[in-house]
Amino acid sequence: MKILLLDGNSLAYRAFFALPADMATVGGQITNAVYGFTAMLTNLLRDQQPDGVLVAFDRPEPTFRHQQEPLYKAQRESSPEELRQQMGLVREVLAAAGVTCVDLVGFEADDVIATVAEQAKTAGHDVVIVTGDRDSFQLVDDPSVKVLYNKRGVSDYDLYDEAGIVNRTGVTPAQYPEYAALRGDTSDNLPGVPGVGEKTAAKLITTYGGLDAIFANVEAQTPKLKASLIEFEQRARANHDLMVLRRDAPVEVDLSTLAPRPDVAALQRLFDVLEFRNMGARAMEALGVRSGGGDASAGPAAAALEPVVHRVTSAVEATATAWYRAGRACVVGAWVGEPGRSPLEGVAVVADTATAEVHWLPTEVVMALDWTSVAVQGHATKALMRSLLDAGRPLFALDMDVGVVGYLIDPASGRYDLASLVERYTTVALAAGATTEGQLALGDSTPDDGTVLAASAALAVAALVEPLRAALDAAGMAALHDDIERPLVAVLAKMEHVGVGVDRAELSAINDRLRRQVDELTRQLHDIVGRPFNPNSPNQLRDLLYTERKLTPGKKTKTGYSTDAATLERLRDEWPEFIDPLLRYRELEKLRGTYGEGLLTEVAIDGRIHATFQQTVARTGRLSSEHPNLHNIPVRTDEGRVFRRAFVPADGFTLLVADYNQIELRCIAHLAEDPGLIEAFTSGQDLHRITAARVFGVDPAEVNLEQRSRAKMVSYGLAYGMEAFGLAQRLSIGTGEASIILDAYFAAFPNVRAYMDRTVAEAKQRGFTETLFGRRRPMPELRDPNQRVRQAAERQAMNAGIQGLAADIFKVALVRIDRALTDGGFASRLVLQVHDEVVVEVAHGERDTAGPLLLDIMRQAAQLLVPLEVNVAWGDSWAEAKG
Repeated sequence: MKILLLDGNSLAYRAFFALPADMATVGGQITNAVYGFTAMLTNLLRDQQPDGVLVAFDRPEPTFRHQQEPLYKAQRESSPEELRQQMGLVREVLAAAGVTCVDLVGFEADDVIATVAEQAKTAGHDVVIVTGDRDSFQLVDDPSVKVLYNKRGVSDYDLYDEAGIVNRTGVTPAQYPEYAALRGDTSDNLPGVPGVGEKTAAKLITTYGGLDAIFANVEAQTPKLKASLIEFEQRARANHDLMVLRRDAPVEVDLSTLAPRPDVAALQRLFDVLEFRNMGARAMEALGVRSGGGDASAGPAAAALEPVVHRVTSAVEATATAWYRAGRACVVGAWVGEPGRSPLEGVAVVADTATAEVHWLPTEVVMALDWTSVAVQGHATKALMRSLLDAGRPLFALDMDVGVVGYLIDPASGRYDLASLVERYTTVALAAGATTEGQLALGDSTPDDGTVLAASAALAVAALVEPLRAALDAAGMAALHDDIERPLVAVLAKMEHVGVGVDRAELSAINDRLRRQVDELTRQLHDIVGRPFNPNSPNQLRDLLYTERKLTPGKKTKTGYSTDAATLERLRDEWPEFIDPLLRYRELEKLRGTYGEGLLTEVAIDGRIHATFQQTVARTGRLSSEHPNLHNIPVRTDEGRVFRRAFVPADGFTLLVADYNQIELRCIAHLAEDPGLIEAFTSGQDLHRITAARVFGVDPAEVNLEQRSRAKMVSYGLAYGMEAFGLAQRLSIGTGEASIILDAYFAAFPNVRAYMDRTVAEAKQRGFTETLFGRRRPMPELRDPNQRVRQAAERQAMNAGIQGLAADIFKVALVRIDRALTDGGFASRLVLQVHDEVVVEVAHGERDTAGPLLLDIMRQAAQLLVPLEVNVAWGDSWAEAKG
């Protein structure tokens, strides 16, 4: 028999901090902890298939450990009120699910688990302990007892047997209490022996076997370690007494009765109250009952999406179908290779969700249809749009892309493939073998297999539409989706289809010039060393720098001392005649490989680069690009900027490059409502000069270049949540001096500090940040027990509203520019977006109309307290326009 033993408090705590704090019912009951715990239980039942389950809980009364050591766990803050409110709900779920729960006055949950594990092992059963507490490592006992350790979140676990514990800690499970006694446990307020960390503790234990032998051999240790062991011997022994889990707690449990016995009606009522429609259904399935009632014999609630496929052989047949006449369809495309960048095999269209009937339209049928009369709900719809555009076909009206909506709801997830979305939001499952990569590429699948997978994916889209729409409405982001993100899909598809022109001869010349420079630097480096070597080999560089030349080693990595750029900069003075050309070599070799050869390989047969633009990657809402990453075209050096010369317009066009001027700083001024910043922007003054004058206490006319540069660094750094340490690194000054500069900035612009403090406080309370356009960014890390994680989250919260607002404004501009060019019948077209910059091919003869139109659209994309200014330039190459 296999028994699961769960640490209820530990798992509920992990669930609470893993999920957004704004998860709540319509009535306002926060549910993130009970939802996460239910998800954990559901996954464990599904994955482990146990015969019995027991959940142990701590009690509020002091335990025997508190009696032995009054300071035991004394440093712990009380649980957040929102978590305490949900512990009763967790118990209610377990009670309705028929799961045995145990707690004992005077004992911790760990002791209950240790006792039951010992009883089960003695009775010949297998035990899996599920916890986020490392103290349970001591209970592992092959082959009967294992620990499923929750590392973080609700689904990230490691399963440990004895070898796993040794690999993780360096000691056996039996030795773990003594190891922990030496190391200490800050979470329990039990300091260890000073100077003894995990590695030293493990080494002592493995060398001597235990505390008695260690303290009997203190003379063999280094003077410092010897003194520490002698002074703190009693602390270690007291720790050991507290850390050993009791296996004889007075627990009375009949192991044969631990199989869950759910009260279906009670469980259903509870899930209805908690509004766990989809999660409730999955939990019911894991418990062996249907979501609507029944018992274990009734079968699972989640049904695999096994479609009934009808092949449509002609456009006439397709137009006669109900979905086409209704003008709305759930569709998923399938490609030979990469979606949108390889031949389209066909499209699966849901005909009837009740009967799982799906129509398969091969490519020739897809291209023969008039898609303008159909509102599409789908997944990876941008790729399908790109395929239609490449074939010269008009686009459909998009009603919903489920991946885009999934991203809006949880921009930190990073998983918007169909399999992940279906698991999270529905009670169904993709057909066996269906892709989890998010977009269907048939690859080596047979046509029949690929058709079934696409059909199953189309049914998944149909199942996702309503729950995602409800989630979108609940988060208040329906307008953000309808007005910005949804129309943006078509805009990006058009940009990918059109691409950006490239002068291949110019790009080849740049690449050849870089290759010659790299070759010359290679010969120079070989001459300095006196023999050939590979400058790209870290191992050869490491031997050369640290073994042969005996230079001062820097940080150590897993493979040896580092040879990264920061380390080489610190070594410059020790061997400048070598380090200088080596750094130069690395700079030029990266440019040559990444942008010289890299861009050449991406030029299509039409002489243009057709990158892929991503709107579901950056948590802030900003766009990115890949294949190639045009956002990373270097601009900070002369050698990098030269690549812009290779980007050119098509014949009959010129390039218009427009970028927002200081948009992040304008967003700060608006959000903070700071009168000083607002006055600087509205009066058209040099913001950085005005800022420097206020920060450094001088007249604006007397601000020097260094002061202006420092003020600029502060202003932009604040847009990214920079604090004193970061500013010190950027300015190469001490942290104390950086703090003084920051304090002076906040004294000059006090509303900025107030805005940032207010933003963090609101994010902690609500569990998310929100832009003026309603874009939310969940931030559960703000309640993480790790202080460094919390501090990083606070910095992210400070800049989320700023970066998010800037992203929203730019997306609004893109959508409106495309609409204006299309509705106005212009030949001009968007070809590229990079950060806050848009590149448009303007047809000869449209310059006087398209230019002012685009400028006005960008300036009017949002109404802020300060004007949105746009820099506009024209040229026959990107470089000519940008200078």
